[in-house]
Amino acid sequence: MDHTSNQDNQQLFSLLTSLQKASKDLQKTPIFSTHEPQSTLEPFLHLEKDANPILSNDPHLSKLSQLLCNLKTLLEKLQKYQGYTLPSILRRQIINYKIYQVAYSIDTEIQAYLDRQSVQNLVETLEGSDDEDEKVKVLAEFEKRLSQGFDSYFQDLILKAKVFSILELLLCDSSCSIRIQDQVALVIASLIRFNKDVFVGLVLMGPTVRALISMPSCCSIRVLSLLIKFIRIPLVDELEAHKEIPRIISLLSSENVSIQVGALDCILGIAYYGRREAIEAMLEAGLVEKLVKLQRLEKQSNDDENGTNNGGGSKSDPKMECDEEGYVGNCPFEGCVARFAVQLEAGEMLSKKEKIEFKLEILRRVREASISEAETATIVAEVLWGSSP
Repeated sequence: MDHTSNQDNQQLFSLLTSLQKASKDLQKTPIFSTHEPQSTLEPFLHLEKDANPILSNDPHLSKLSQLLCNLKTLLEKLQKYQGYTLPSILRRQIINYKIYQVAYSIDTEIQAYLDRQSVQNLVETLEGSDDEDEKVKVLAEFEKRLSQGFDSYFQDLILKAKVFSILELLLCDSSCSIRIQDQVALVIASLIRFNKDVFVGLVLMGPTVRALISMPSCCSIRVLSLLIKFIRIPLVDELEAHKEIPRIISLLSSENVSIQVGALDCILGIAYYGRREAIEAMLEAGLVEKLVKLQRLEKQSNDDENGTNNGGGSKSDPKMECDEEGYVGNCPFEGCVARFAVQLEAGEMLSKKEKIEFKLEILRRVREASISEAETATIVAEVLWGSSP
């Protein structure tokens, strides 16, 4: 019985997808300008015949069934006015406009039905299924739907189904696989993009940010960086208030380079949107010292590779993961101290006096952390030339 039910669902989904495509094509096609409208409308006529027996079994599709009947009636009327007299031309344009309206309504009604099924399936799978692959699949499909842009009806479905609360529970569940949690993190970022005004509050009030820092995976830190860019000052204030900034700084010591790169992106965002207290928290957590060390290790690694290459060996080709904008490059920490200083100077929340004070503090810490005069001179020059105060 379950197998038969799945087949019926697949048949319905295939039919609705075809109908939606045909309705979109009908909206884009200026059918009033063709001498043979039947050729343009033929796909719809075939689909309408197949749809009636299937749609009649679902009460939620009664409105769609009625719209298809209305469309069929309009198409029949259109056939009656194919002459070139002025009354025929005027009637054709009126009917064609009505056809466009009905096609748009069909498209909207199908999308609403698919969205209802999508949210229902998402909730049932996340709450009731033990199949990890299935959970990842429905989360990825949900993320793809969110990427299509804002839709008030879809948002209402999400809020009524309490989808965000379910996502938070999974993100904070230590027994949940990192694969599922990564996909949940990406969905939360997509929800912020979908409607920042609604979902930012849910992120700030809940445990999402702390969970992302605690995971941590390459994906979770990348999502945290995106949230800092999306939410900006309110999120940085929350990070500072809950003492989360030192935990982000500590990720620079991770053995995973992608996590280090993600942490650096978060730090640069905090530098730009942070108030004095947030910057002080970063400096007190040893940020400058860690950046100097990362910059030194990267330079040594590059020097070693160049030496090997010059000696006739094959130069290694380290591969970095892509962030959202693309490939991060082979030297993610090059000039990272200066990049931090530049973000600080360009930031929105510091006064000019505070910026000068922090630059002097950065230079002091660079001198203390450097292991040679040459290293000190190089980094100090980068900081001084990279910003203006």
